[in-house]
Amino acid sequence: MKMQPSLPAIMLMTLGLAALGSRALSATANQAHEKGKDARVAISQALPRMDADHLEGKVIEVIYQPGASSPAHSHPCAVFGYVAEGTIRSQVNDEPERVYKVGETFYEAPNGAHRVSANASQTEPAKLIAFFVCDQEGPITVAIPASKQANHK
Repeated sequence: MKMQPSLPAIMLMTLGLAALGSRALSATANQAHEKGKDARVAISQALPRMDADHLEGKVIEVIYQPGASSPAHSHPCAVFGYVAEGTIRSQVNDEPERVYKVGETFYEAPNGAHRVSANASQTEPAKLIAFFVCDQEGPITVAIPASKQANHK
């Protein structure tokens, strides 16, 4: 039995290749096209300069129950997000709040203030796949002090 990879799996593999500086991104898309399969780049983002001494990629699955949210936080790493289920509300720094639906992707630069991260639905769960690209050891999520939360606008 041959298994077909899901779009999130394909996206995460592609992001992993891109994050490691590989030229395989276009080769992977070309191979898929040559074999009669569809391929698309779900998201592409230049990454900030990293020292690359300790590059690490992490994939985190975040499940929000209906109406659930995360407290304000920051990520010291670049983050690529993919909404696998439901709808997610998000606001980083002073940018407008956005709602992401199933299949949509987004990018968060390192150290941005993630002021809103929540399930947009009060009745259905939501699932977010987050791919972190870090070049240091340490936490991937850091709380934002209350004093900085109140003074963001």
